[in-house]
Amino acid sequence: MSDTIMHTADKVMAATYKRFPIVLERGEGCLVWDTDGRRYVDFVAGIAVCSLGHAHPRIAETVANQAGKLVHVSNLYYTIPQTELAQMLVEKCFADRVFFCNSGAEANEAAIKLARKYFKDQGKTERFHIISMEKSFHGRTMATLSATGQDKIRKGFDPVLGGFSFVPFNDIDALKAVVDEQTCAVMLEPIQGEGGIRCPDSGYLQQVRQICDKNGALMILDEIQTGMGRTGKLFAHEHYGVTPDIMTLAKAMANGLPIGAMLATEKVAAAFGFGAHATTFGGTPLVSSAAIETLKIMDEEKLPGRAEEVGAYFTDALVRLKQKHTCIAQVRGKGLLLGIQLNEPADGLVPVLMEKGFLVNCVQGDTLRFTPPLIIDKKEIDELVHCLDEVLK
Repeated sequence: MSDTIMHTADKVMAATYKRFPIVLERGEGCLVWDTDGRRYVDFVAGIAVCSLGHAHPRIAETVANQAGKLVHVSNLYYTIPQTELAQMLVEKCFADRVFFCNSGAEANEAAIKLARKYFKDQGKTERFHIISMEKSFHGRTMATLSATGQDKIRKGFDPVLGGFSFVPFNDIDALKAVVDEQTCAVMLEPIQGEGGIRCPDSGYLQQVRQICDKNGALMILDEIQTGMGRTGKLFAHEHYGVTPDIMTLAKAMANGLPIGAMLATEKVAAAFGFGAHATTFGGTPLVSSAAIETLKIMDEEKLPGRAEEVGAYFTDALVRLKQKHTCIAQVRGKGLLLGIQLNEPADGLVPVLMEKGFLVNCVQGDTLRFTPPLIIDKKEIDELVHCLDEVLK
């Protein structure tokens, strides 16, 4: 059956993904099974998406109940789940307003549009330039790939949109040198995920905030991968004592259902008046109900704190592994957003670990990234670390 499914998929689907040769059929908690009955411990979690694990019974029940009542009506009308979700989010962060969409790329697209319109509404038509970071990743729409500091993402899509430039992450002098009267925003991830799990230096994000304030520019934080408890706080910027003007979320918001959000202060959000931006599917009753339940479970089970505790255990285990294997250059990350950078290509290890029953992925060619569900057990971490130890030998 697996061969048939893979053959059919390769024949009829766009070849935009180089998929691994397994067909996943079901999951439970931190485990998934393929159609051949093989079990895997999932340290990818849909790329930092399924933070509550797979087939969570409360999420399944919530979605089933909501599907029996109301799935979609468009944003021409008010709905209870969408309103409740928006209220929950603004109560948990700096923001006053939320715009719902379907993905991280759409959330970042909305942030880019809002930043530019904010200054246009003030008559400052020269302020349109956005500075982001080298090795950043903000999405694959034309605007978000234009804001992404990776040549491989932009390759083949020239000409990309104008008004974007890049500076090295953690280089505050490089940022100071390019911010000017044309700058409308500085856009960055608190921790670069696709860029190799790169954390900010001490004081770096505070200095970015200060530069934005000094020059009257907005600070946009892309929390699509870092948000929703993964780093040990609900939002990663809480670790660093900064408050953005705009924040974007997606991935783990509804534990696997597609939803994104762009959040902003009242002052900035006012630039999005009637008709300024829109989406058909953003924040449907179905996905909003799942996101509400996800947030409730995170609160009840104190999952951000658990991510911090278990993440520290995982980090210590990886550091000990580094001490044994000279091929490991660095251990990086925070909470349960972790990575090990090798002194050599790491992508070849992914299928080896998969064969041994562990799903991980590789970023930047040399870094193994670990983004397991926040409910991962220390026992499962020990099993992966033991397997890595054997493989690296």
